[in-house]
Amino acid sequence: MRMTRRTLALGAASLLGSTQLATLAKADWDGFGIGDGLEDFWLATDAYIYGYPLVTMEMTRRVMTNVAKPKGTHAPVGQLIKMREYPNASFRDVTAPNADTLYTTAFLDVGDEPWVLSLPDLKGRYALFPMLDGWTNVFQVPGKRTTGTDAQTYAITGPNWNGTLPEGVKEFKSPTSIVWLLGRIYCTGTPEDYKAVHEIQDQVGLVPLSSYGKAYTPPEGKVNPDIDVKTPVRDQVNRLSAVEYFTLLAQLMKTNPPAAKDAPEVARFARIGLVPGQDFDASKLNASFVKRIPEVGFDRIMVQFKINNEVKHINGWGFTTKTGLYGTDYLMRGLITAIGLGANRPQDAVYPTSLKDAVGSAYDGANKYVMHFPKGELPPADGFWSLTMYDGGYFFVENPINRYSISARQDLKRNADGSVDLYIQHESPGPDKESNWLPAPAGKFILMLRMYWPSESSPSILDDTWTIPPVKVLSS
Repeated sequence: MRMTRRTLALGAASLLGSTQLATLAKADWDGFGIGDGLEDFWLATDAYIYGYPLVTMEMTRRVMTNVAKPKGTHAPVGQLIKMREYPNASFRDVTAPNADTLYTTAFLDVGDEPWVLSLPDLKGRYALFPMLDGWTNVFQVPGKRTTGTDAQTYAITGPNWNGTLPEGVKEFKSPTSIVWLLGRIYCTGTPEDYKAVHEIQDQVGLVPLSSYGKAYTPPEGKVNPDIDVKTPVRDQVNRLSAVEYFTLLAQLMKTNPPAAKDAPEVARFARIGLVPGQDFDASKLNASFVKRIPEVGFDRIMVQFKINNEVKHINGWGFTTKTGLYGTDYLMRGLITAIGLGANRPQDAVYPTSLKDAVGSAYDGANKYVMHFPKGELPPADGFWSLTMYDGGYFFVENPINRYSISARQDLKRNADGSVDLYIQHESPGPDKESNWLPAPAGKFILMLRMYWPSESSPSILDDTWTIPPVKVLSS
């Protein structure tokens, strides 16, 4: 499986998906095969956008849990995936991988019974264990920033569960039956630190409440041969017909109910046959435009990268601090689902991404670049920061020093005035600068700056008091 996290930035001038959609006259739609019922068509694309996170989460769950036993990036429901090392340049399972944290993750179904998560003493190590509901909201996030690093135990309960928990077990109630645990543990990548993190991973416990405190052997998972585990999840979602999509969404909403604040929006969807708790009534969907709903709905999501005011574009970097908790901003929620499924709350992580240099030219390994940080102005993060290099497909770049990201753990060399320059280029900048070198491919590339636990006091990216410096071409 390849879980695509690729940013597809559609042009803001694109007709489909732009704010012009709402003002087009009926005649303008004739060329798009929509015909009569423009109001219902617009409503149907609203419903498509609203349900995109839940449908994507379910399709991701199916693919990632379709195994008998844990293996690689897959594990049955209720069993932990433990990534043991950072991927190298040959890795193609997940786009935009990181070389900073080792994942410890699991999909849970808390509809019938709670699950108990036991975290060991992290001994001060940075880690976070965000829990996402079916709508991709991070409803809880235990970890160093929020709950400290001492041993702790939580019961993740479903929306309708009521009961008594064992002493010392704290309840985290999920709004939905689907829960995705996305634990991340910081690791320097040395053999000694890999060993230390593996010991932590092996002490993480996950059992159904009925087995808590007892010997527990997870059952084998059921493998469904009809599930496509090769096609990227987003492609699988996008190729669903409107009827297939809304039929699945209606089923999922029975055990993953909309939030109370969504009631006014969801009530509108009854007109096209989508009612929470009921099967989808396809007879209410206008057949003349049904084929266009998925395409236009997805275009409306993706164009947000260009036109949404909550997406900032500074010095060639694009990012948002509106992730993890979305309220009623369904377009932003859909965008993050499409380009960064599993995103944290901004207090835990911000991910500025750059496809172009300071003057707006696409990055090319034929050039040499520098990213200059004045004295005292390295990325302010209480967890860690790193700058990661990807090729045009969002994969790591093979290089002679096997360095896929650069951060403070490289023991960066400072200039005489205390500033720091990062050298971004295909060939080594020389032995005296190699500690500050981020190797680039010979062709196109993309940069991502990860800031985990960004500083909440100034200077901070969260309140715009710290600005990401541009990446500039070095003059010869």
